[in-house]
Amino acid sequence: MKISFDLDDTMISTRFHLEKRPFFAKMVGTEKLRSGTIALFKTLKAQKHKIYIYTTSYRSVYKIKLMFLAHGIPVDFVINQQMHEKRIRNKGKSISKFPPEFSIDVHIDDSAGVETEGKKFGFKTIIVSVSDKDWVNTVLKKMDEF
Repeated sequence: MKISFDLDDTMISTRFHLEKRPFFAKMVGTEKLRSGTIALFKTLKAQKHKIYIYTTSYRSVYKIKLMFLAHGIPVDFVINQQMHEKRIRNKGKSISKFPPEFSIDVHIDDSAGVETEGKKFGFKTIIVSVSDKDWVNTVLKKMDEF
């Protein structure tokens, strides 16, 4: 299964506990990830899932891939705002994220708006709150429902 994760306020924020940055991550100056991200990604990879990042950020694909690689959890694919606009908006669609365009099975985000778009346009979402301290189990339990 292909699973995508939003970045801002889902994986990166100052509003929740963060992973300790490994030495290499500090050296290259990557952002800190939400606590539990490393364990969650390793669990999902062990279950043979593909991990995508799907963000409305204008960060470069290289910078995003480096951030996760520096934490020891390489991602399979990155969709940033530039790629989204090229593939989605150029087709005349007005939607913040559209995972089916990239063959993504489920998208994990913090935005209720993305959940609404998922219902409207027929894609699966898992919404995790920035205040959900047990967000990893929230994701894993909901993944079992799919």
